[in-house]
Amino acid sequence: MTLCISLSARPSNNGTRFHNYLYDQLGLNWIYKAFAPTDLAQAIAGVRGLGIRGCAVSMPYKEDVIALVDVMDPSAKAIDSVNTIVNDAGRLTAYNTDYTAIEQLLERNAVPAGFCVLLKGAGGMAKATAAALRDAGFKDVTIIARNEAAGRALADLYGFAWRADLGTGPDAAADMIINVTPVGMAGGPDAESLSFPAEAVEAAKVVFDVVALPPETPLIKAARAAGKKVITGAEVATIQALEQFVLYTGIRPTDQQVRDAEAFVRAQ
Repeated sequence: MTLCISLSARPSNNGTRFHNYLYDQLGLNWIYKAFAPTDLAQAIAGVRGLGIRGCAVSMPYKEDVIALVDVMDPSAKAIDSVNTIVNDAGRLTAYNTDYTAIEQLLERNAVPAGFCVLLKGAGGMAKATAAALRDAGFKDVTIIARNEAAGRALADLYGFAWRADLGTGPDAAADMIINVTPVGMAGGPDAESLSFPAEAVEAAKVVFDVVALPPETPLIKAARAAGKKVITGAEVATIQALEQFVLYTGIRPTDQQVRDAEAFVRAQ
């Protein structure tokens, strides 16, 4: 049996159910497990030493894991952020499929590149999101991050603006707001909180929350209630997990198999 795992401070069963469903449908003798490591270096050593084929990396490890791998694929090296590790006989190669997911969702939802965007967060997922925005032609983007060093560095890297906080009035308004912080994530201290105030939701045309658990975060619920177009973290999770599945197995499931896997995850 071949083992794949995920490492996250707050592991969920979404990826586990998605991958294991597809393993079963495709007749693969594989299994996927989720873990919350207490020591990241030891966990990655375990991936190498135990011959674990694939490892998904989630918040807050997407940057810290860089020093622990052997090769950075261009998808990860370009943004210094990792969400996927593939183990080839002890040689660990790092990838980033978050970027691919954001890129596809912006295109799928036909979000105009001329939109003004507020992007809240400055971690590994924020890097992937900022890079996808830049590469899709977005120019009017402001990074909202309380950590000035991280926020300014991310903004400068992609030619965007930075602010420590959202502000009020016109400063809080944008065509698209994107949350890439843990605010609204199930199990966290801010699980019931809105990552953007109601006035920002009201002003936006598109509301995008990368938090995948729960599928309907407080921000997404508020956006739906306000009649806004939404892009959810569950959509991000499906695309990035699919690309991970392909990297691990070398097999690309059919569109129907992916839809069935999504339905299986939602039914939990």
